[in-house]
Amino acid sequence: MDTRAIGRRIAYWRERRRYTQAEFGLLMNGKSRRWVQSLESGLRQADPRVSVLEDAARVLGVDLLALLADDLSVECVDAVELERIRTALQSHNVITGTADADPAEPLPVDVLHDRVRYGWTAFQSSHFASLGRLVPELLVAANRAAARHQGDDQLSAFRSLSMALQLTEAASIKFGDGSLATIAGHRAVSAAERSGDPVTMASACRHLADAMTNDGQARAAAEFAVTAAARLEADLKGRGAEGLSTLGMLYLKGAMARAVAAEKDDRRAAEETRAIPELLDQAKEHATELGGDGNALFTAYGPTNVKLYRIATHVQLSQGADAVAVAADVSGDARAALPRERRAHFLADLARAYTQAGQREDAVNTLLDAEKEAKEEVLCRPRTRQLVEDLRLLGAGSADRRLRALAVRCGLPE
Repeated sequence: MDTRAIGRRIAYWRERRRYTQAEFGLLMNGKSRRWVQSLESGLRQADPRVSVLEDAARVLGVDLLALLADDLSVECVDAVELERIRTALQSHNVITGTADADPAEPLPVDVLHDRVRYGWTAFQSSHFASLGRLVPELLVAANRAAARHQGDDQLSAFRSLSMALQLTEAASIKFGDGSLATIAGHRAVSAAERSGDPVTMASACRHLADAMTNDGQARAAAEFAVTAAARLEADLKGRGAEGLSTLGMLYLKGAMARAVAAEKDDRRAAEETRAIPELLDQAKEHATELGGDGNALFTAYGPTNVKLYRIATHVQLSQGADAVAVAADVSGDARAALPRERRAHFLADLARAYTQAGQREDAVNTLLDAEKEAKEEVLCRPRTRQLVEDLRLLGAGSADRRLRALAVRCGLPE
């Protein structure tokens, strides 16, 4: 047993849980800080007792195997961190928008803006585990700033609060918690309205539409997205890249919601499906106005993303061959210019398309490409892990061995 490696893993999880060595020692039945230091250094004993490791796993809220595993390179948000996000989102002050009792001055608006940008950059880089630690603190700080600042600084703070709530929504969808995403999305829209900024309003509306779609409210989400686009279009068209990008994303989210609604309701499937091309064409028009691909306000919006949503709607409608055909028109250079998270997300959608088209070896190879782009998108996201499980049940021919190895990395039961 490599005691030094085990000690490093204990230290890793202790720091991830935000415990000091002294606090961890108290939780470990009143051990001293020096005892914890010895445990983490691997010097406490040549062969640590299993009971000690079991206690450490219990305190840290992880499976014992997490302390014994060899690889810490993939960090997924776990149930403990997701619960901390939920606790912060459901705290009295964040719900009511009132100031907390902390006497500290609120963060300056430029500092708060930078922290929100850092969080979104982490998301688009697929560093999801860092969000489990960052988001709860960011929600509290942004809410405090919005409650205590005045004048223009308060409007700026509301913009940052809305973007922090949108980040919470986007992360919750990645973690497979649709209800949490919807709660965050509603509050993001409210904060955006208080900011008075049309771009922030449009951004919040597109995220809420996404959350509603993932929470079983797809038809309402489509209506909401299109209504928001019509309401805000005049203001957004005068706001440059951010305005056009958030406007176009509203139509893309509306198209995706229609596809989900069609798949869920056979009685309205034809009606919902007919609406999708018009919404995608509207988004394409705004992407053409934009003049190329970009990432204004973390949208990854442009002609390439419109194609990716066209692929995603085909996949949602189980039109795998059509999706594969559209994907052939996405150049390698265009894909490489997308944020890392978006590239991996696209590859996961394409793998699903290959599965629907009966090209399961291609599906496995595409998932492996997605893993190279962003391990977290494949190994951590429930939606993609389910695809791995589906492929394992269906069989993947000559790719079966690679698929089994991927399933192991996903932590799926054998």
